[in-house]
Amino acid sequence: MSIIPFDQRDGHIWFNGEIIPWKDAKVHVLTHGLHYGSSVFEGERSYGGKIFKSKEHTQRFRKSANILDFDLPYTDVEINAAKDEVVKLAGGGDQYVRPVAFRGSEMMAVSAQNNKIHVAIATWAWPSMFDPETKMKGIKLDIAEYRRPDPMCAPVHAKAAGLYMICTISKHKAEKKGYADAMMLDWQGRVAECTGANIFFIKDGAIHTPIADCFLNGLTRQTVISIAKAQGMDVIETRIMPEELPTYNECFIVGSAAEVTPVAEIGPYKFTPGNMSRTLMDAYSSAVRA
Repeated sequence: MSIIPFDQRDGHIWFNGEIIPWKDAKVHVLTHGLHYGSSVFEGERSYGGKIFKSKEHTQRFRKSANILDFDLPYTDVEINAAKDEVVKLAGGGDQYVRPVAFRGSEMMAVSAQNNKIHVAIATWAWPSMFDPETKMKGIKLDIAEYRRPDPMCAPVHAKAAGLYMICTISKHKAEKKGYADAMMLDWQGRVAECTGANIFFIKDGAIHTPIADCFLNGLTRQTVISIAKAQGMDVIETRIMPEELPTYNECFIVGSAAEVTPVAEIGPYKFTPGNMSRTLMDAYSSAVRA
């Protein structure tokens, strides 16, 4: 099946305060965000035409921009309304929602205080990555060579485009070896996250997840932790070393794109998706459509 390139699709995109035809949403090749990574974005989903945790995503969007030393030129109310408008124009239903903000082309050097801040919002159909039964078989993860950086070396709490360079490299290497994704360690060799999702492990009836101090404390991560606690499950945020992985019997990843997806393998380590993973997968699916 041929895939339509994203710059050739039909529809509409909200771009700098206006709804414009999809194919007209273009930027110059000397845009600062392209050359220096001065760009932030969000990954959101709408279910039945309603964006899940839209306000929280916009708040993080603004925080990411501030960390990169620029301000979004629109209020949260304006951005939330624009997201809703684009989802509605696309027909509602289940969609992926992508707000992005970036520095423009007024200055082409590391310093870019005078560059215009552009903001765009696009949506497109993106159903769940797997059906429930396929999910319960568990995906396979490689272990990435690149590590999440020291918080003193990069703006790790911003959803910044530049931080995803090593994620793309790691995911490509994993897919070439037949894996769905890669688990990344942090700069000290501890389990961190996947290339675009947070990770959880289960043993002795308790859920364990790495402390989010050098990577994003994802909104899906926060949601799943809240759901688990509401169901009476113990959630332990802790340091996890790779050599500890054989002590866990279940594993799953979470994210706006991945939702809740069980894991069967991480490199040489095996897991058996079970009742707790299914309970959280089903509860999350219900929560986003409530």
